[in-house]
Amino acid sequence: MRNALNIVASKQVFMYSSVTIFCGSRLGNNPLYQQHAKAVGTLLVQHQIHLVYGGGNNGLMGIVANEVIDNGGKVTGVMPQLLAEKEAAHDHLTAMHITEDMHARKKLLFSLADAAIILPGGVGTLDELFEMMTWNSLTIHDKKIILLNSAGFYNHLINHLEQMYNDGFLYTHWQQMLTVCDCPDNVIRALLL
Repeated sequence: MRNALNIVASKQVFMYSSVTIFCGSRLGNNPLYQQHAKAVGTLLVQHQIHLVYGGGNNGLMGIVANEVIDNGGKVTGVMPQLLAEKEAAHDHLTAMHITEDMHARKKLLFSLADAAIILPGGVGTLDELFEMMTWNSLTIHDKKIILLNSAGFYNHLINHLEQMYNDGFLYTHWQQMLTVCDCPDNVIRALLL
């Protein structure tokens, strides 16, 4: 059972007290990616939603984390030992978990949050997205997954998911597994549904 957060100021009830964000450890070429990452961080704090993420201080993940921290929110990082040694682990988080490997990291990232938000990113972000979708499909968990399609970044992926469904490779339509939003405000609205 998810813990409900009563947001008195907006009189909305959120069924999500924490979300995991998967996104790039690079900034990407479109400034809108950074703007959306910052806006998501701000909105999480405004709605008292705890951020769980990969633990780095680089790229979009660093932007989201720093925005939450700068606005007084709570942030938990999860980083495998290998990356902690290679990348800049964030040193101002509420909590940091160092895992043995990437598999343990993903499992912990999934378990610490009630839902997931996917921002633009690379192959690691896609790996995390598809693992969550697979786990939902296999009923290992039933966590809401929201894709922030900033500037149409995921249009080709959405088209491919539709192709997979049309060609009979998905048991249910992909929209039953994934909510697509085009702006940060709609991501927060999607958490209400």
